[in-house]
Amino acid sequence: MAPPTVFLSYARADQKQAAKLAEALEAAGLKVWWDAMIEGGAVFAKSIEAALTSCDAVIVGWSRTSVDSDWVRDEAAKGRDLHKLVPVSFDGTAPPLGFGQYHSVDLSRWRGNTDGAEIAGLIRAIASVTNKDVSTPPRPARGTSPPTFVTRRALLVSTAGIAVAGVAGLIAWRRGLIGGSVQPSGNSVAVLPFENLSGDPDQAYFSDGLSEEVRATLARNILLLVMAETSSGKFRGRKDDAKTIAATLGVAFLLDGSVRRAGEVVRISADLIDGTTGFSRWSRTFDRSMRDIFAVQSEIADAVASALADQVTAADEPDSGSDQDLSSSGGTTNVAAYDDYLRGRALYDLSSDEAAERAALAQFDAAIAADPDYAAAHAARSRSLTAIANQYGEVGQLGEYYAAAIVSAQRAIALAPNFADAHSTLGFVLFQGRLDAHAAREPFENSRRLGPGEANVLARYSLYSARIGRKDEAQDAMRHALVLDPLNPLIHRAAGAIQYAARNYAASIPPAEHALSMNPKMSRAHAAIGDALLMLGRSSEARAAYALEPAEDVSLAGKAIVEWKLGNVPAARAAMAKLVADLGERALYQQGQVLTQWGDKDAALAKLERARLVGDSGLIYARNDPLLDALRNEPKFTQLLASIGFDPVT
Repeated sequence: MAPPTVFLSYARADQKQAAKLAEALEAAGLKVWWDAMIEGGAVFAKSIEAALTSCDAVIVGWSRTSVDSDWVRDEAAKGRDLHKLVPVSFDGTAPPLGFGQYHSVDLSRWRGNTDGAEIAGLIRAIASVTNKDVSTPPRPARGTSPPTFVTRRALLVSTAGIAVAGVAGLIAWRRGLIGGSVQPSGNSVAVLPFENLSGDPDQAYFSDGLSEEVRATLARNILLLVMAETSSGKFRGRKDDAKTIAATLGVAFLLDGSVRRAGEVVRISADLIDGTTGFSRWSRTFDRSMRDIFAVQSEIADAVASALADQVTAADEPDSGSDQDLSSSGGTTNVAAYDDYLRGRALYDLSSDEAAERAALAQFDAAIAADPDYAAAHAARSRSLTAIANQYGEVGQLGEYYAAAIVSAQRAIALAPNFADAHSTLGFVLFQGRLDAHAAREPFENSRRLGPGEANVLARYSLYSARIGRKDEAQDAMRHALVLDPLNPLIHRAAGAIQYAARNYAASIPPAEHALSMNPKMSRAHAAIGDALLMLGRSSEARAAYALEPAEDVSLAGKAIVEWKLGNVPAARAAMAKLVADLGERALYQQGQVLTQWGDKDAALAKLERARLVGDSGLIYARNDPLLDALRNEPKFTQLLASIGFDPVT
């Protein structure tokens, strides 16, 4: 019998407790539907209602905050009406009127242990509601890391595609890669997620989006070192003090804030905090109409830059964008378009399923309809199309998706020639989608020049440089990206990838392991470790790494290769057969890798040529993939590389 599926409803303020509860339930073998952005508003209604309807049990986390949340109450009412409500209390708060007849499991004294009596009681309640047998949670093995949860890709860095690691371990890793201790410079600042004080959870997307827009405006000031969104976003709903957060991020200052929106009026409070003392350096409240929202973003950025003026060289300080330079920001002055764009970004970051991806695309299209000259919306549309192609597109549809993505990115650049993210997006789609390394070079170079303070831009550029054999450029960009986004596991996985591309196999393993310590569920990191171990001649260890990999294409390919090397031919052939049966032409590149390692060059070349014909994005790795080294002297392989725009390997 399949294990029960549970829907976890909670208020954003209780996210930390919800994460622990989701972890404990998954450890007990249950399937958990939950997300840190579940309160994002009506735009998520379809995905949420589908999950509520299809689940076996609805767990509602009552607390002082959630009893006043209309969103949580609605989900609880749905669970009650479907006779599958299982309430818990995070802090001892009694259920609100209408739910008092349901006994709540008290988790106020629970400390997160998966084998606690509270969890055993909750499991029994779920079993009673679902009429399904649920095993009691196993005691965790000593030394294992708990699973963590990530809402969305923070950047486009691979062909597929939170708890913070200990501060000491993080700094040790950064020292090892960057080549020196990490000391916060006086011009470094992290913009923390602004708190939504509107009393309406539907407005969470707006406060999140506004804080990111302020961060992006600050990042365009080349004299400031601005922490990337993914790392600073780790402290949403934070309980740590300012000094701890600043030390963890390695910044001198924090910009904190809140947003209260009521109709067409918005109040924004911003507070610049000294990370060394924990005291406020500057604070201000802005009361504006929505028509002035763009000016407020620049006002805040200007004020922060001025407050840090004694930390930077003021003589050559650039304009931080008080006139809302649309050429570099890709922004808009249309309130409706801006609102649609922020809603689309929230959905894109959610990445829960294909419906959410397509809903994000629809929001970006709506933003463009409201303002056809909104460059950031065109760039976001390009990334959305690429994500849909990567995750849900059929082989015959990929060309259409990528062509539309390229058009959108080009339109963004035409509208905002200095918008770094648009150039970076175009480079990514040209390289991965069209498989044109030569055409991708100019937009990637432009993105590096225009976006020296953008971690995502730098990471994409670094990976592209690594793939085409420009090792020094790749390393330099990655060093900067790690400084700007030290808590992003995707950045660390990318750091390992550029080491592997440079054939520094031993050096590629620690960053991948570090990425997994931050997100144990991350895909492709275990396979990356397996590949490196394979190249180091440690086949048995490689086998163990491949066995842990959740991404089927690279996991099966790795198994087929390593079992062959270990002399277990039947197991190797079984893995290859499953790869072909399950993924077919979606994994032609991996099939080519396997056949190359098996010594069947003709069959391998046939697979790779077919991969080129259907547009398999795995080919971006071909130039310096050691698993294809046996083909390097084959004329057909040389022609294949040339057709992608790769320069000859010297």
